[in-house]
Amino acid sequence: MFKPLKIILEIQELDMKMIRLMLLKKERKKELDHVEFLKKDLQTQQDNKEKEISQLTKEIDLLENKIQEIKSHIKNLESKQSAIKKVEEFNALTKEMSIKERERITTEQQASDLIDKKNTEEELLNKIKESLTSSEESSKTIEAEIKATIKKLNEEGSILKEKRDAIAKEADPEILKIYTRLLNNKKDRVVVPLENRVCGGCHIVLTAQDENLVRKAERLVFCEHCSRILFLPESEELLGTELAPKKRRRKKRNSL
Repeated sequence: MFKPLKIILEIQELDMKMIRLMLLKKERKKELDHVEFLKKDLQTQQDNKEKEISQLTKEIDLLENKIQEIKSHIKNLESKQSAIKKVEEFNALTKEMSIKERERITTEQQASDLIDKKNTEEELLNKIKESLTSSEESSKTIEAEIKATIKKLNEEGSILKEKRDAIAKEADPEILKIYTRLLNNKKDRVVVPLENRVCGGCHIVLTAQDENLVRKAERLVFCEHCSRILFLPESEELLGTELAPKKRRRKKRNSL
């Protein structure tokens, strides 16, 4: 095995752990954002519903004032009618009173419809308020648990980063630079084993010449398909260490 790769493999193991922590942290933050979104959505619904009810109240007040004006106008017409002796004027007032009476009935129906609508909207508002209160109470526990998990993930990440930084000081700068560039591009393992001439990254079969170059361990050898750095898993430097790839168990064949 190309000796400088051993340190890079150690760094890669720490990087993989940190990437997993980052993914977990991202998922937990999504959950936190979702909880916050639900609360904001309910609050927005409540605000909009309160504005809608306020507008309905104004419209109902205007209609009720209009009804009172119409009733007053009808009374005035009735007073005038009682003092009139001419038939033509009496009939004209009667006609005007009839028109105003129809206007009163129509306006009262409009007001009644708005009152019914207001009552319905107030019921919905109460349900939204109940949901918001319930959501705020339940979300406190959820938010506290998520924040505690994120804090723990941050602490674990800091420990891993300290270890990585310490090991990185011992790595070959040029090889570390190449590794870092590949890692930033793929966000996954970029130093992979070559087993049975198969790249452990893209799983494409390579040539015998590629395998010989990896076996000689004189320089970095890259997969011509995925550009990952290759190493032999049976290398003596890795035997008995955590960096040695785990062997797959072969399934036992059932005897006939």
